[in-house]
This record gives sequence, C-alpha cells and structure tokens, in this order.
Amino acid sequence: MPNIQQITNDSSTIIFNDEIFAAPDLTIFDSQYWRSQQQLTGSATGRGTTYFFEHADNEYVLRHYRRGGLIGKLITDQYLFRGILRTRPWREFKLLGDMFNLGLPVPEPVAALVTRQGLTYRGDIIIKRIANSKDVFSRLCEGPLSNEVWHAIGACIRQFHDHNVYHHDLNIHNVMLDESNKIWLIDFDKCAIHASNNWKQANVKRLLRSLHKEQNKQPIFHFNEQNWQTLMASYGVTP
Repeated sequence: MPNIQQITNDSSTIIFNDEIFAAPDLTIFDSQYWRSQQQLTGSATGRGTTYFFEHADNEYVLRHYRRGGLIGKLITDQYLFRGILRTRPWREFKLLGDMFNLGLPVPEPVAALVTRQGLTYRGDIIIKRIANSKDVFSRLCEGPLSNEVWHAIGACIRQFHDHNVYHHDLNIHNVMLDESNKIWLIDFDKCAIHASNNWKQANVKRLLRSLHKEQNKQPIFHFNEQNWQTLMASYGVTP
C-alpha cells in the first residue's frame, strides 16, 4: 500500500494515503463539500447515510461511524477516547491496510478522521469503492447465483479465515460481487485478527443466519440449502 501519512491538530487526527489526498483537510469528510464540487455521486442508507463521491477519476465511499442498538438511540455517534490507536476509524483503517497488503479482496483504505471533544470522539472513514459491484443480498433478490459464485463465496471466506481475520458482522449485505464474479468483503468496523480457530464456525453460521433471515423477509429471494452446501464444500473444514 502507498505511504500513509498523519496530520494532527488540537482536536482532530487524519490518517491518509498521500497518493490520493496529498494534503487533506477536514472538508474531504464532509458530504456537502463533495456536493458543492458536483462530485457527489450517490448515497446509501443503513445505520446512517453512506456517501459516494468521485475524485481523481475514481469513486470513493465516505462513512460516518454511528452506534447501533439501544445505546445508539441515546448516543448516536460518540465514543470514549482511550488513545488514537484504540479508536474505531484508526483500527479499521489499519486492518484494511494490512489485509490489502496481503492481497485479500477488501476495499483500499484512503483516509480516516478522529475528532476529539473532551473525553469522547467522533470518526469517519473513506475507502475506495469496489467498481461495478453489488452486495450479494441484492443479487439474490434479482435472481439465482451460479454454483461457481457460491463456490467463490465459500473460498473467499476461507481465505480470510486462513489469515485469521474475524469479521464482526459477516452477513449477506457485507459480501460483494463484482461484474467479473469476484467476491469481496466490506465493513470491517470492530473486526480484528484472532489467532485462535474457535470462532470460525460461529462466524460462518452467522452468514447462514443472515441468509435465512432475508429468505423469511423477502417475497423473492433465490437461496436454498443446496446453495449453502455448495458454499461449504468450497469453504472446507476449519483447521
């Protein structure tokens, strides 16, 4: 990965790829800035709003860190500051960089922001968008996937597990499929390298639960148990 730089002032720290942003300031983490430059290309709504923008002939993803669950209803986007290296943007950026260097199919990290306010902080991250891709959930709502794609999903997950990458939220929305049928994983917030093997089967079962959940919710969802057996045949047995 290219050289990573860091800029720190009294309240904020930016880490960034200096080949994409030579001397960034806080504006690159502001969707309204990209809108004013007529470079905002779209958005997606989940826990919060994720924005897509163009810069230097590439498309990027801007995401603000937001809490989920019950606490997220009370404290939407603030986290206890316990040092820059323990912040969520820093840890996700670093993990993405490590995985990118290993050749794992993940988005390239571009920049991250930690903004302190007293004992708390807020965070943002920018990653490169995976070109011409959709999440597998959307694809399954449109039509069935081939056995080759199900094999590719199983092999992709096994590749991450062989590098001891624990994906905290391995669900069908975080598995991406591009136009060449390559599988990617996204959203590595709260993820980490775990040296043991005792979490891997539970991690795979989490993906199965998400498939069953969507199968029960969606009027049309092209998934069956044979698809899962195909995936697992490619994943193999955890060592």
